[in-house]
Amino acid sequence: MANNQLDIKFPKGGVFLIILAVAAVILFSKSTITIGPGEGGVLFQTLGDGINTEETYGEGFHIVAPWNRMIVRKVRQQSISDEMNVLSVNGLEVKVNGTIWYEPELENLGFLIKTKGEDYELELLDPAINAAARSVVGRYTPEQLYSSKRDVIEQEILEEIQIVLKDQYLSVKRVLVEDVKLPSTIRIAIETKLKQEQESLEYEFRLSKAKKEAERQKIDAEGKAVANKILSASLTDKILQEKGIDATLELSKSPNSKVVVIGSGKSGMPIILGNQ
Repeated sequence: MANNQLDIKFPKGGVFLIILAVAAVILFSKSTITIGPGEGGVLFQTLGDGINTEETYGEGFHIVAPWNRMIVRKVRQQSISDEMNVLSVNGLEVKVNGTIWYEPELENLGFLIKTKGEDYELELLDPAINAAARSVVGRYTPEQLYSSKRDVIEQEILEEIQIVLKDQYLSVKRVLVEDVKLPSTIRIAIETKLKQEQESLEYEFRLSKAKKEAERQKIDAEGKAVANKILSASLTDKILQEKGIDATLELSKSPNSKVVVIGSGKSGMPIILGNQ
């Protein structure tokens, strides 16, 4: 019976070449790293001193030794939001919702990770934010926190965080206090007080406006009285008679028929008789 099986024979060394090719692919994949936009990398040297703090790798394609590890972190500006329970100056507990914008220092990313770890937000940023918020909010009353002091509080928290994080290789750019939550009874009391103050200001404004209008009318009336007094003193009989004659002459020039009687009026003023 004929044997139809095909005997496939690899050339000598073929298996070795295949193993070598697979090993090369694995080695290459472990030796390359691509750092994306807005990211930075630091090298952890397994056979060396750990984190290499002398060099930070930027965006793009990089080749590293396969026994080393590239730690990649975002280095562009980022934000973190949190809700904190803090005490006001009179011991009342309030909840503050805020957002912090921060940015690792690219050139010092190695120092940051070496000293604070890969989760440096939890190790460094969160405690700084909480400490600053408690310190600043503790200076103000609930009413100030709820209304007029919001922008001042934001700036003070930012300054406190920057002091805590000085020389820590992490930069905080901005702080935004989005909301301050008070117990409902306190919030209603503050809103009622603010409403009453607003109504009082509006009432004072209306009173001031009415007072100014009365003063204006008084000054206007006094001005007219003075003007009439001056005019009356200057209007002598002779001036009045002359004004009357001028007016009569102007009227006589009109096209309407009339009769002018000279010297027949009181004080010798002309009399005009006629239809319209």
